[in-house]
Amino acid sequence: MKNDIADVVIIGAGVTGASIARRLSVYKLDIAIVEKEEDVSFGVSKANSGIMHAGFHHSPGTLKSELEIYGNAMFDELHRELHFPFKRCGIVVAAMSIEEMKTINHLYAQGTKNGVIGLELCSRNRIRSLEPELNPDVAGGLYAPTGGIIEPYRFVFSLIESAKKNGVKIINKFEASGQEYKNGIYTLISKENKKLKARYVINAAGLYADRISKMFSAQDFKITPRKGEYYLLDRNSSYKPTRVIFPVPTRISKGILIVPTVEGTTLLGPTAESIKNKEDVATSHDNLEKIFHSTRRLIPEISERDIITSFAGIRPATEKGDFVIDSCDKVPAFINAGGIQSPGLTASPAIAERVKDILKRIGCELIERADYDPYIDELPKLRDTEHETLDLLVKKNPQYANIICRCETVSEAEIVEAIKQGHTTLDGIKFYTRAQMGRCQGGFCSYKIIKIIQRETGMPFNRITKRGGGSYILKKTISMDSKPVL
Repeated sequence: MKNDIADVVIIGAGVTGASIARRLSVYKLDIAIVEKEEDVSFGVSKANSGIMHAGFHHSPGTLKSELEIYGNAMFDELHRELHFPFKRCGIVVAAMSIEEMKTINHLYAQGTKNGVIGLELCSRNRIRSLEPELNPDVAGGLYAPTGGIIEPYRFVFSLIESAKKNGVKIINKFEASGQEYKNGIYTLISKENKKLKARYVINAAGLYADRISKMFSAQDFKITPRKGEYYLLDRNSSYKPTRVIFPVPTRISKGILIVPTVEGTTLLGPTAESIKNKEDVATSHDNLEKIFHSTRRLIPEISERDIITSFAGIRPATEKGDFVIDSCDKVPAFINAGGIQSPGLTASPAIAERVKDILKRIGCELIERADYDPYIDELPKLRDTEHETLDLLVKKNPQYANIICRCETVSEAEIVEAIKQGHTTLDGIKFYTRAQMGRCQGGFCSYKIIKIIQRETGMPFNRITKRGGGSYILKKTISMDSKPVL
């Protein structure tokens, strides 16, 4: 950075901030992205449905509908460049009555007006041919072939890896708590009184974007946390969908979904509950019953016996219900990218394009770099490796022969690569490799992973955490050969 001043600082390293950072890394700019958590994607982006929305849920003329359609179309190229798990499996919306078919007709008309490609109104027979295990009482529905599924945290990791490769500086554990503006330069001040100077600031702070906007005296909007609980079913569950299954939406939410994840498990949820505490990620038995009652209405075969874990995510909803993406006339060199709830993941690359255009409009000079490289390496995954090439892989790196996570078939080599990429918490390694995501939920592999983290980083056992902060795994320092005290 010239004179320790960044051209652009982005606050927040979730999918929005990471997409913006990667898009701006095309240009001759000194860019830094700051994140209050231990690792990127540990906020809103780590816990959502992982759906590539098709563009029929939101009214024409909203930022949501415009950027959802634009963003959806960008993912095939992004997938070729960044290799994150992604599949266009399609979306079906199932109507369980003639009355619900009225809403289906509205969604079809809305999606058609938005420009959704291949959208189809379906009869009962057609919708059951697409998803044969649907309730026989289904009345019909909607089919959107451009919809799909994605691993959201792995997408963020890939964006950040690409951004870093092209010169972006990532600063974790930097919680923005104050700012000063003097002579055309912002000084961003962290909670620990660290300082970072920048000519332009972009607010992509997720649940806290309203606080950051207020801190800069920019647009006045309020984030209302909306919690959604999820349940994950084992990959060997009695029923596995082939497409994302939506119920008919209500005024409050898109409903409780049945989602085939990219890696073979099944996700049920989310609920939609407005809450006050932005850190409340507890799950409840009442919502478990609500989720299974709702999903069984669509697929009677779904069973609680297949649950392997539950979690909750929080969406940053605004009172207007739309994204807040713009500069502010009364605040120089500052851009908000707030209120990015569903379909924010799908819209994220289009949001980045919009922010880039706003940045240029307010005076930032954008000159393309000749050495920009959009590609990152595609790393081998043991679970996806053909038997014919396995010997060659192991000869090249014997760590591929040591399976650390049996449920998800994750090797030592993949754990080590995650650590090299800067992921030194159990959750960071889980999101990067899928180790600990299987049926035993880390019961067999966590201790092995902790030992590898210690070996590769030199961290003592009692400093290793689940997700940073105070989430320490062990109570005291122990030797490599002794059993952990949990």
